[in-house]
Amino acid sequence: MYIYQAAAAERPRPGSRAVHASKMKTTAMRTLRAILVLLAAASAAASRCHSGDKAALLAIKAALGNPYHFASWTAASPCCDWYDVDCDASTGRVVGLAVFQDANLTGAIPDAVAGLAHLRSLRLHHLPGISGPIPPAIARLPNLSFLTISWTAVSGPVPSFLGALARLSQLDLSFNALAGAVPASLAALPSLYSVDLSRNRLTGSLPPLLFSKAPQPAYLRLSHNNLTGGVPAEFAAVAFAQIDLSRNGFTGDASTLFGRAKPVQQMDLSRNDLSFNLSAVELPEQLIVLDVSHNDIYGGVPAQVANLSSLQFFNVSYNRLCGAVPAGGNMARFDAYSYQHNRCLCGAPLANPCK
Repeated sequence: MYIYQAAAAERPRPGSRAVHASKMKTTAMRTLRAILVLLAAASAAASRCHSGDKAALLAIKAALGNPYHFASWTAASPCCDWYDVDCDASTGRVVGLAVFQDANLTGAIPDAVAGLAHLRSLRLHHLPGISGPIPPAIARLPNLSFLTISWTAVSGPVPSFLGALARLSQLDLSFNALAGAVPASLAALPSLYSVDLSRNRLTGSLPPLLFSKAPQPAYLRLSHNNLTGGVPAEFAAVAFAQIDLSRNGFTGDASTLFGRAKPVQQMDLSRNDLSFNLSAVELPEQLIVLDVSHNDIYGGVPAQVANLSSLQFFNVSYNRLCGAVPAGGNMARFDAYSYQHNRCLCGAPLANPCK
């Protein structure tokens, strides 16, 4: 009897701290087991390789002549372990393919890329031996959000079928040999907010509705092409964070790109044939870089420039500006180079004083 009572006394009473601690320990152990099961499942998924994805990647390798760059791509190993390949941790499907900096890769972009049905990101960068047009197979990648084909020998047009990539948000086709116009089909993409087509051979005018559906501040880089026409009036409604139209043949009024409340941080309109009154614009408060040199811009330098605390680069040279260069504020950052070769600008840092 005494033994029973002693044993009973040692057992935790219902509602006691010991019982509470025991329950917490049990719950914690169950939670830990669940986490370990999930991690094991994710690890297993990542180490797996979907047979369709693997077949597509091996077909890409074969189409490019089985180069050494893809030495890790072997039938005996899981494709999620291969160099340049990124898989989703929960499904094990290939979602990213990034091939960078190899001058020994030659040939066209293989059609087999269309077999990567879950691909979200395709990046082909600094591959000077990759040539030919952008294949229509890319339009069969419904989940593609990021497309980079840059620093290659790819030629032909910027294909209109890119407008079929409903989830595309960033497009970089810079430093290639692309020709023709910027396709109007890009304007239909609801998620597109960044386009870089600089350093190509593009001609024609800009699609007026480009970025009309942009879900966030837009980035447009078109420098070093042969584009012509005016800056679309519709661009006044676009919240650009960066716009680079430099070294083209754009004409007319670009003042709609300006505005005190615009989120523009970098604007380069240099080396075009733009003509508008700079005195009449309000400069974006967040400007870091402004280059409008080598145009046909008239009026004067807005006094507001002196108060733009973030402005680091400012160039209005080779235009038809007149009047006094603003003084004070941050104007000491900019030397005579920023103002040279204008019709009648005067005052420091220029050599000619204002009369």
